[in-house]
Amino acid sequence: MLKITIPASEQYDSVNNLFCYTKEQTLVLEHSLVSISKWESKWHKPFLGKERKTFEETIDYIKCMTLTQNVDPLVYNGITQSVINEVFDYIDEPMTATTFSKEKASPNREVITAEIIYYWMIALQIPFECQKWHLNRLLTLIKVCSIKNSPNRKMSKRELMSRNRALNASRRKTLNSRG
Repeated sequence: MLKITIPASEQYDSVNNLFCYTKEQTLVLEHSLVSISKWESKWHKPFLGKERKTFEETIDYIKCMTLTQNVDPLVYNGITQSVINEVFDYIDEPMTATTFSKEKASPNREVITAEIIYYWMIALQIPFECQKWHLNRLLTLIKVCSIKNSPNRKMSKRELMSRNRALNASRRKTLNSRG
């Protein structure tokens, strides 16, 4: 969860030809599957795609992330680039201590949308309460479940020999022997 404060501002409404004033507002945001689902339903394109988001799309995603109730829509016009940078830093956080080895995996070319992530959750029997988690944490859980449910990969001869060499060296050292 991220809390951002948007300062009070004065804005001109060209449609109604008048000035509008907004108070300082603190917003509580959550980068979650629910937020992505809302954004994708409006923009009809994958949020996790490689395509850069426009300023309008970025502001709209911040609206989708907002958990704070009854926010004046004009408050979002006061979002600065520094606030956007803070939001992107939050989005990039792993939100977990789990790490994965740097195994070479073939790149997945599948376009990932909210529905694909919901499918993974259903297939792996992950409860729907997790859709409100930070997305990176949810994706880590999906990856962990996927790894744990997959059959063990056989070691190649090279990996097996390397492991045995390391075990033998370790045993020789602890037993203080040469052979």
